[in-house]
Amino acid sequence: MAENVLHEYFCDMHIHIGGTRTGKPVKITASRQMTLTRILEEASERKGMDVVGIIDAHSPEVQEELIDLLESGAAIEHADGGILYKETMLILGCEVEIKEGERGEAHFLAYMPTLREMRSFTEWLSARCKNVTLSSQRIHASFKELQSCVEELGGLLIPAHIFTPHKGLYGSCADSLADVLDPAKIIAVELGLSANTEMADQLSELRDKTFLTNSDAHSLGKIGREYQVMRMKERSYKEWEKALRRQEGRRVTVNYGLQPQLGKYHLTACQNCQSLLPADASGRCPECGHKRVVRGVAARIEQLADLPKGQHPVHRPPYVEQVPLEFIPGVGPRLLQKLYASFGTQMNVLHRVGYEELAAVAGEKIASLIEKARTGALAVEAGGAGTYGRIVQE
Repeated sequence: MAENVLHEYFCDMHIHIGGTRTGKPVKITASRQMTLTRILEEASERKGMDVVGIIDAHSPEVQEELIDLLESGAAIEHADGGILYKETMLILGCEVEIKEGERGEAHFLAYMPTLREMRSFTEWLSARCKNVTLSSQRIHASFKELQSCVEELGGLLIPAHIFTPHKGLYGSCADSLADVLDPAKIIAVELGLSANTEMADQLSELRDKTFLTNSDAHSLGKIGREYQVMRMKERSYKEWEKALRRQEGRRVTVNYGLQPQLGKYHLTACQNCQSLLPADASGRCPECGHKRVVRGVAARIEQLADLPKGQHPVHRPPYVEQVPLEFIPGVGPRLLQKLYASFGTQMNVLHRVGYEELAAVAGEKIASLIEKARTGALAVEAGGAGTYGRIVQE
C-alpha cells in the first residue's frame, strides 16, 4: 500500500543557464552566475525547489559539467529519468525558437528523459541552428518537425509563455494551436508571468491542457518566482510526465503565480515612454510618438477568448496569486539572508513559517506584508511593454 502513496512537490520547470563554468555565455540575457551547479545549489539549499527544469541542458559544455557531477557522485541519474542533486531533481530541457513563413517567432520548451536523449536532441539542433552552445536559438525547422523530433526521442514539447507579445505562441505567432501544431500532442502549456488560470481558461482549446506556472529565471534570485505543486509518487521524469497527463492520481494540485499585473506584458503600453495605453492601441504612441506600442497579454486574451471568465474544467487546480519575496517592499538581500538563515528556504518562508516567527526575524511590518503576499492581497500597479508591475504600499 505504501508504494502507492503520492507526495506533493514544489516544481519550477523553466530556469536558464547564463554561462558555463568556464565563463562562456549560454543565455545571453541571463546572469553569468547562473551556471548549472550554482542553479542546483540555489534550488536545493535556498529556494527549496523539489524539481527544476533547466532548459539550456542542450548546450555541450553544460552537458560536460553535468557528466562531471554524475561521475563524481554529486548527482545521480534516476532509472525513470531525471537527475537528483542533493534535495532537488533536475529535468533536462531546452528552449528553442521557430519562425515559420510570415508568422512571428514562438518559443518552445523541449524536455528529455535522460542525458542520452538530450545529447541526441543537441545533435539534431546543431544541424539546424547557427550556434548550438547558446540558449533559445532559432532553428531551421517547421513547428511540426520539431514536434515530431521531440516525440521520437521520448520527450515532451510545451509552448513557452504562450501569451507574451515577445515570442509567445498566441502573443506573437498564431491564433490557435492548430495553426502550427498537432494540438492533441500538446499536453501542457506555460502561461507566462502576465496571465493566470482565470484568463487562460477563456480559450476553449486550452481547457484540456495542464497549465504550468514557471519562473523563466534569468538570475538566481528569480528561481521560484512562479512554480507549481505537483502530486507524484516520487520525483522522476516518468512521474512528472504522468502528472502533466493527469494519470493515476498524478497532477498539478496548485499553481503559484504572480498576480498578472506584476508581469512585464500585462497591459498594452509604449515601449519607449512606458505609458499605459488603451487595450486596442496600435501604431505610434499617442504620448511620445514612438513607433513601438506593445499589445498587452490581457488585450490579446480578450481578443481570442471564446468563453466567459469563471468557467474552469473540473481538473483545473487553484491558482494562487502569490507575490515572491523579492517583490515585497523592504525585503532586500540582507533581510533575505536573515530569513534563509532562520528558516532554511524560500518555500519555508512562503508556506510554512508562522506570523510570530516571521515577525521575530523581520519585524511586524514585513511579516504582515509576507502574510499578504502569500494570498495575493497586496495592492499592485500593473506593468507593460517589458516593465514589471510593482507593489503599492497602502
